[in-house]
Amino acid sequence: MALLAGSMSAVGDFSPKHYGPVFTELIDRDRCRPLDGGTPAASDASVLDELTLETMFAHADIADEAMARCCLSGVWLLYDFLDESHTISQGIATPSGSFWHGIMHRREGDFSNAKHWFRKVGQHPVYEQLAAAAREHSWDPFGFVDACEEAVRQDGDEAERCRELQQTEWELLFDYCYEKAVDTQ
Repeated sequence: MALLAGSMSAVGDFSPKHYGPVFTELIDRDRCRPLDGGTPAASDASVLDELTLETMFAHADIADEAMARCCLSGVWLLYDFLDESHTISQGIATPSGSFWHGIMHRREGDFSNAKHWFRKVGQHPVYEQLAAAAREHSWDPFGFVDACEEAVRQDGDEAERCRELQQTEWELLFDYCYEKAVDTQ
């Protein structure tokens, strides 16, 4: 697939410290997650269960609660708790909420449902940066769902490129949601 033909280019420097102390502690970890559901650690559940928008954003004023909830959904997804991420994202009726919802369904292996949610996303502002990362002219979320589905079946170079691009996708979407959540303009 052309989307993954070459290696990815760096889009930017993702720094967990940019997001305040609570997020720094939560996301300063391996963000290159498996293409499937992964294996959530039970020991992480108790920490994540204690999270609230108020504690996560204690360092800043929340300007957009839906975007703040998107960040929470992304954190649950980062820790491979797909059900919890799903519960949050399905309650966010925005393109970014649908984006997190689509990623979650792609990771759980429900590829047609993932495409359904990506149709609801429309043209997301993050797509341009994802296209640059994949060295493509435009971002095709449906093509990426197909690439991930194929990569899950055949581990190897394509699977590694999909995992790397999925990490970039997570970082770009998280950054976008965070910036909108605390935007004071």
